[in-house]
Amino acid sequence: MGGARDVGWVAAGLVLAAGACYCFYRLTRGRRRGVPGLRLRPSRSAEDLTNGSYDDILNAEQLQKLLYLLESTEDPVIIERALVTLGNNAAFSVNQVTIRELGGIPIIGSKINNPNQSIKEKALNALNNLSVNVENQIKIKVYVSQVCEDVFSGPLNSAVQLAGLRLLTNMTVTNDHQHMLSSYITDLFHLLLTGNGSTKVQVLKLLLNLSENPAMTDGLLGAKVDSSFLSLYDGHVAKEILLRVLTLFQNITTCLEKEGRLAIQPTFTEGSLFYLLYGEECAQKMRALVYHHDADVKEKVTMIPKF
Repeated sequence: MGGARDVGWVAAGLVLAAGACYCFYRLTRGRRRGVPGLRLRPSRSAEDLTNGSYDDILNAEQLQKLLYLLESTEDPVIIERALVTLGNNAAFSVNQVTIRELGGIPIIGSKINNPNQSIKEKALNALNNLSVNVENQIKIKVYVSQVCEDVFSGPLNSAVQLAGLRLLTNMTVTNDHQHMLSSYITDLFHLLLTGNGSTKVQVLKLLLNLSENPAMTDGLLGAKVDSSFLSLYDGHVAKEILLRVLTLFQNITTCLEKEGRLAIQPTFTEGSLFYLLYGEECAQKMRALVYHHDADVKEKVTMIPKF
């Protein structure tokens, strides 16, 4: 290679990293003649793509390298970095499709069983971004039961728990997969009452999705819920929580009203959500909230058909 040139060449080499064998090559950056400031973008190896620069949208070839690396390495640091890169790229609709077509969803999904909690969280975050695409949900739904088990058995208020709740919330935006959570509704209410503020808000987002679907109304109203649930309707409760529990009440009541069931003798047992929402103690709280200091809260109360 003689004197200086505008565009240099770098030799190709073989790199072994974390048990993964893959080709490594790079073009040095330079300027093309007559086009000031235009740089040749280097072709990066899979491990290069995990080194923390996520500004560019990766192409299909780069995503395929990452998926191969993720599938073949056992290095937890590389696995986590690859998941972060894939998750960030899955925020773009074009890559939500590309990753699915490359067979990436099962590769990413397999990492939610990893004992490393940070890897589990990053895998859930990547699936969460991928789940925005409805076609992707068809492949992601096979992990719903496992995610539910992890959410309800894992550490309270943990990053993994919140990541799992976010994924379940995305998976229940439409009615297609809501039935898969039917056996976990009581667990959701328990988590609502025991979690911190962030957990409460995320659980409520999920419950609100379910409450808009009339097919889920009986499951919600029949759930065994501790009477402390009614404390969420106290006037001092944080607005972001209070407005959501009021909307939950509103959605359920609207579903019952549309089906003409408000005047029918209920078949729900004592201790169920139905008896809490439509009992006298809750009615008293609703009447008090009519005089709440916040205009949004007052308006929301008046939108509940019974009040």
